[in-house]
Amino acid sequence: MDVALGVVDEQGNGALTLAAVAQRAGVATPSLYKHIAGLGELRTLLGVRVLEDMTEHFTRSVLGRSGDDAVTALMHAYRAYVKEHPARYAAVPLDPLHDPALAEAGGKLIEVALGAFRAYDLSPSDAIHAVRRLRAVAHGFASLEAGGGFGLPEDLDHTYDQLIVAVLRGLADN
Repeated sequence: MDVALGVVDEQGNGALTLAAVAQRAGVATPSLYKHIAGLGELRTLLGVRVLEDMTEHFTRSVLGRSGDDAVTALMHAYRAYVKEHPARYAAVPLDPLHDPALAEAGGKLIEVALGAFRAYDLSPSDAIHAVRRLRAVAHGFASLEAGGGFGLPEDLDHTYDQLIVAVLRGLADN
């Protein structure tokens, strides 16, 4: 998996092939079949690994925090992860919960996000809506930023801070 992550990090998600992994690992491509069934399984395992990595990163960011501080830290951690690992992030399916192979790792990541909202005493339904809003804002902004989608000169950190305030205000309306 480390080799596959290296290919993705350096060359992008589209460059992930069994041949690229084998070449980088210094083995013949057929040797990989001792470890994985094929490219599909490699992509799935990569998705699990990235979800686990994101969960660890996000958990560290919110540990010991609550309320606005936890949500703010989570949003900053989300953006930072995408900035640092844009190709890895893009390798994760948009809906990992509906893939049995990714559901457990995706569920753990959602639990971290839900934990950031515990101080707001939201109903289970409102907590899910809050996580969706946070993800839509953080994913959208970070994906646009990673893809070079913000060409105007205004400070991106300031814009993101404004979005965090909007998310926090939305929590007050629940």
